[in-house]
Amino acid sequence: MGIVGDAHNVRVLGSGQQIIVLAHGFGTDQSVWKHLVPHLVDDYRLVMYDNMGAGTTNPDYFDFERYSTLEGYAYDLLAILEEFQVESCIFVGHSVSAMIGAVAAVLRPELFTKLVMIAASPRYLNDEGYYGGFEQEDLEQLFEAIRANYKAWCSGFAPLAVGGDMDSVAVQEFSRTLFNMRPDIALSVAQTIFQSDMRQVISMVRAPCHILQSVKDLAVPVVVSEYLHQNLGAESIVEVMSSDGHLPQLSSPEIVIPVLLRHIRHDISAK
Repeated sequence: MGIVGDAHNVRVLGSGQQIIVLAHGFGTDQSVWKHLVPHLVDDYRLVMYDNMGAGTTNPDYFDFERYSTLEGYAYDLLAILEEFQVESCIFVGHSVSAMIGAVAAVLRPELFTKLVMIAASPRYLNDEGYYGGFEQEDLEQLFEAIRANYKAWCSGFAPLAVGGDMDSVAVQEFSRTLFNMRPDIALSVAQTIFQSDMRQVISMVRAPCHILQSVKDLAVPVVVSEYLHQNLGAESIVEVMSSDGHLPQLSSPEIVIPVLLRHIRHDISAK
């Protein structure tokens, strides 16, 4: 494995012709895909990696300036695809990674045959004519809570984000990966994500997009999935799932995995 693959803990599983890249969201790592992977390894070649800043990566590699925009993460993704000689892939991105995938697909459209977006938002802040779910004051309170006591913030945020009680396995799993992040890095990543505005970028995406959204999600209102559908530069389809929470592939695999598999396997044009 090369330097890039090593830094991002890249794992390649399966031996199919078609490559699927699985990319996780904030506060998690590639373990968030554990319920999906067994359903794909027999038919596809899977490439999984950890975003820089995840608790599983070396914090010394986290460049605060590079990762102050989502482009930094997109260039990491493209470097991984190059190192592993991926010429074409289906990209499955959760949360912020859906937008990271969108940036990468604008930069190198030939590498992406399809984007599957789970719990994706191009902008979290409300704006004139746009509802993202958060006011600036909400975000300042969020950032201050992370600064003040990261462990306490993790304990409160995890059940809210997952949409389950403290005893649920999914909440415990998310709490673990969230708490593994170094607090100053977690704050920086949260600021980059929540202050981002990718509305111009999504209009330039040309790969077909499958938008999957929980009916109830603390971070992403359902109306955002419709906004994506209307404003993506490519053909797209939306499916609102009966799952609850921002990490439905972890908390409601019985609902989400069949939906994911259907969208991975079928083209929009063949719907």
